[in-house]
Amino acid sequence: MGDLLAIVLPVFLVVGAGYLAVWRGLFKDSAVDGLMVFTQKFAIPCLLFTAIATLDLGAELDLWLLIAYYGGATICFAIAVLAARALFNRPWPDCIAIGFATLFANSVLLGLPVTERAFGADALAPNYTIIAFNAAYCYLVGITAMEIVRAEARGLRLARTVANAMFRNALMIGIGLGFVVNLTGLPIPTVAQDALDLMIRAALPAALFGLGGVLYRYKPEGDAGTIAMLCALSLVLHPAITWSIGSLAGLSTGQMRSAVLTAAMAPGINAYIFADMYGVARRVVASTVLIGTGLTVIGASIWLLILP
Repeated sequence: MGDLLAIVLPVFLVVGAGYLAVWRGLFKDSAVDGLMVFTQKFAIPCLLFTAIATLDLGAELDLWLLIAYYGGATICFAIAVLAARALFNRPWPDCIAIGFATLFANSVLLGLPVTERAFGADALAPNYTIIAFNAAYCYLVGITAMEIVRAEARGLRLARTVANAMFRNALMIGIGLGFVVNLTGLPIPTVAQDALDLMIRAALPAALFGLGGVLYRYKPEGDAGTIAMLCALSLVLHPAITWSIGSLAGLSTGQMRSAVLTAAMAPGINAYIFADMYGVARRVVASTVLIGTGLTVIGASIWLLILP
């Protein structure tokens, strides 16, 4: 277990450093916003663009890999929505936002560095395959469900609402441009790739530090039952379902590692952004992001013991 913690802990120490820096006033809270804008709208889109542009789609685009991961995510989303309604008597819009927290795992800021530290940079191709569809699928499910329960959008208007949320997202733009380069075979000039590489090297460390600063804003309070349910679904049930489907489907060792570890990550910041966008369940989702991120240290270590 000590060796496993040595793999996982450095990632969370960087998150903790960001948390501590903001808490002690060594890094201004306003600077956190700037850092997160840089990472999420510039550096990480560069990372995803390069990863998708160079991804061997013929070898890595496996339907069963996507079914294993997103099947687990969708089942957890449905359970969370129904449980929030039946067990905690939340309004339907709250239920959708609560369910979205189990749908949108932190696949980039946590999933990539944990997998890389555990299995090396060459093991990340299945991660990028999952990430390529993550924002599109999660926003499609989440926004569609939210607009239906709110009864404020139908037909063309609903499609426009979903499309705007997806295609104005910087991560989706980086992924989309990466697919364009990959499918057309357009060469990336060496000078441009060198510039991209500079951005990429800054992406994950800066994002992890910024994540710690963002988490400092979220004070865990109230809704203990709902938060416990979300953490159990996100950190235990989602990876368990993914592992079960992947085993039945015969996924390769590399695919199983990436899919299960990604599924075992805490809800990402996008879960709170979604709740904030609709003004519902913000406290419970924010608290789940904070507490779940801390618990991921233990959860990821256990799944590393189970995985081949």
